Amino acid sequence: MQHDTASKGLPFMKMHGLGNDFVVIDQRDGDAVVDAALARALGDRHRGVGFDQLAVLTAPKDADIALTFFNADGSVSGACGNATRCIAQYEMTRLGRDALTLKTERGVLSAVQVADGLVGVNMGQPMLDWADVPLAQEMDTLALPIDGAPTATGMGNPHCTFFVDDAETVDLEALGPLFEHHELFPERTNVQFASLIGENHLRMRVWERGVGVTLASGSSSCATAVAAARKGLTGRQVAIDLDGGRIDIDWREDGVWMTGPTAHVFSGHLTPTFLANI
Repeated sequence: MQHDTASKGLPFMKMHGLGNDFVVIDQRDGDAVVDAALARALGDRHRGVGFDQLAVLTAPKDADIALTFFNADGSVSGACGNATRCIAQYEMTRLGRDALTLKTERGVLSAVQVADGLVGVNMGQPMLDWADVPLAQEMDTLALPIDGAPTATGMGNPHCTFFVDDAETVDLEALGPLFEHHELFPERTNVQFASLIGENHLRMRVWERGVGVTLASGSSSCATAVAAARKGLTGRQVAIDLDGGRIDIDWREDGVWMTGPTAHVFSGHLTPTFLANI
């Protein structure tokens, strides 16, 4: 284990947004070095804690907090919208504030407390050019040359969104990994299947790169809302029903705002024995 906490343990928090779950490690006052090996060990739902993403907090100079994300397979994730909301809620409550800035690979994001205990985060502008998603070669991101003509969107992570008649009937576990590793996506991709179930109302299911099927995904929800608006299926304000519940997306002039619930489930301590055996 490449950090000094193996002899004394390591505190963490478990959170989730609509069932999309996270382990959060606060490095602002500690000496832990979180790496891919620790992420994989923690992400094991049988031998570790289990999560969809691991979020690591540090103290930047140009924002209130900085976030780095790991997937359950140890790979780095550029964005995690639900974790960003959860951590923003925790920090706003701790500090007695109703707004916060969070630095991620996407840049400095704004978070606000809204009505009924919900939290909104501006996930930034979508990346719509093929090179920014990124894709392997130049093409129109609105309709990729893949069966089903999915839409590609960058939201800090690459996203591939299929619009289908009924998202419930899609074999997500078979198709998700197939498209995650498609040759058009050199960094792999998150995969979404969405269907229109009402005016400005979508049903969506998610396969996350490096994770698998998840109950919810914030960046995937943003990407799907952007894709639906670009295709003329919806307006820019969309409600999305995920396996874990509902999230609201609003593609504004200043970026894509995502609003939904958060939960801090418990706080715990990784034992020295666990850490020493990674």
